[in-house]
This record gives sequence, C-alpha cells and structure tokens, in this order.
Amino acid sequence: MRNKLINVGSLLVALLLASAPAVAESPLRVVTSFSVIADLVKRVAGDNASVDVIVPPGEDVHRWELNPPNVLALEETDLVFYNGFDLEPWLRDVQAIVEDELPMVALAEHADYPTLPLTVGRYENSANPHMWMAPQGAAAYVDVIVDTLSAHAPDHAEAFGQRADELKETLEELDAGIRERLGGIPQTNRSLVTSEAGVAYFADAYDFEYTALWGVNHETLGKAAAMARLQATLADKRPPALFYESTTPKIHMDAQARYVDLPLAGPLYVDALSGSDGPAADYVAMLRHNTELLHAALGGAREDD
Repeated sequence: MRNKLINVGSLLVALLLASAPAVAESPLRVVTSFSVIADLVKRVAGDNASVDVIVPPGEDVHRWELNPPNVLALEETDLVFYNGFDLEPWLRDVQAIVEDELPMVALAEHADYPTLPLTVGRYENSANPHMWMAPQGAAAYVDVIVDTLSAHAPDHAEAFGQRADELKETLEELDAGIRERLGGIPQTNRSLVTSEAGVAYFADAYDFEYTALWGVNHETLGKAAAMARLQATLADKRPPALFYESTTPKIHMDAQARYVDLPLAGPLYVDALSGSDGPAADYVAMLRHNTELLHAALGGAREDD
C-alpha cells in the first residue's frame, strides 16, 4: 500500500512539473555607446535582446561623461557595442569599470569597409571614425552586429539573421534614394563644408568634395589657425553653402559664413539621432533629413560669380 502511495505521489509531482509554465529565458542584455549604433542593434535584436544606450539622442558622443545609470547598465550587461577608432574617448573609464571578460565590440574596427583618414585637426591621418554616415558603412556594421548577437544567443541566430537581411535591404533602398535625390546637383555645387569631419564617408559615397574645420569634436574646437585656413579655402572656392551639425556649436561655422558672405545651413545629424519627435529619430530618417538639407542648399543652379 505504501508503495502505491509513493507511486501516486510521484505521478502527481510529475504532472505538476509538466503543467507548470516554463521560466522565461532572460534576454541577452546589450549596451551600446550612442544612439545611432543603438538603433542599428535594436533593429537586428528585435525582442530577443534588451538594448540600452549610454549617450542618448541629441547628445555629443565625443564629450560624454559617464553617470551612475550608465555604470549600472555596464555592470549588468552581457555585451557592449561601440564604434571605435577613438570616437568615444570616455571608453577609458568604461574599461576601468567593467569586468575583463565583458565582450566589447568595436563595430567600425571590425567592419569590412574601407576607412578614410582624418584630413584636418589634431588627429590628422588617423582613421576617420564616422563610417556609419554612408549606408554601405552602416551595412558593414550590421554584419558585425548579427554575427556577434548570434554568437552570444545562438538560439535566436535565425531571427537575428532575418532581421539583419531586412535591414540591409532597407539600407540598399536608402542608398539608391540618396543617389537619385542628390544626383542632379551640378558638379560645380558638389562641395560640402562642415564643422566636424563627420560627413567624409557620405561625401565619398556620393561624389562630393569635402572640407571640415576640425577632425573630431573632442579636440580643441575653433582654433585660430584652423579658422584662418578654412577662410582662405572658402574665399577661393566659394561653395554654395556651409553646414553645421546638431551636436556642435553653431558659432564657429556662423563666423565663417559671415566672414565670406555665404549661407549657413543645418543642422546635419551625424553623431546623434534626434529625439523621437525630431527629424532624425532613427538612422534612415537621419540620412533622409541630411539628404533633403543638402539638396535644398546645394541643388539649385548657381549664378556665375
């Protein structure tokens, strides 16, 4: 009789265990350095990973200072994506905080896309870190993202791969749209001049001559020698317009525009997305906004000087 009771009890326990809801698997926890990378990672990760961002939309990725919520997110994450090529100088603080075994993946440094050098500023001849500004560069980031996520959460590799393929198709369509929109700009107007050298990859992809006042935002901005150099270039070439970026002080390019009597247009979005209610709430919207701004400022036929 005792054996029968034991058997019945064992059967009840087995039935209860079988009918109990499975404990939900904790999603992969990912931290990204700034809003542009966060958008790309979220599009690939979907619901299969939680994605946090250190530098929020609207803030300059170069000059960020870590705060307590950033530190907490880094202590709890499984994986970090950042750009690399010294875009995020505050990463030295991150590396002092995190565990040695925490994977930190530099997307630009691992991307299969040719680098361009910085041609001005303190870091001249170093790799220009703003590779994401060309859709083809962003697609190379996506390849690194999907491979990394799949390695850390192999059960979701198929879903990651499908989303990555869809995103790359979107980037191809974006590239084609930009080429069509900017293709009609006269060759004499195909000149871009910005504060920071953040649009070099975009200019290279779409056949624009490119000049900037400084290389990256974490160097000293608006040095007298750099201002004088650019003034001489502008007086000689007289491009249709000058441009400033959303995360850089407008004052420097405004001074240049006034000095040479040229229009000033902006902001271009480069180092940060806008807020959700702004014109550059995601990567695709960012490049479309920039494209329309360039078309409006450079697209018309120029009068003979």
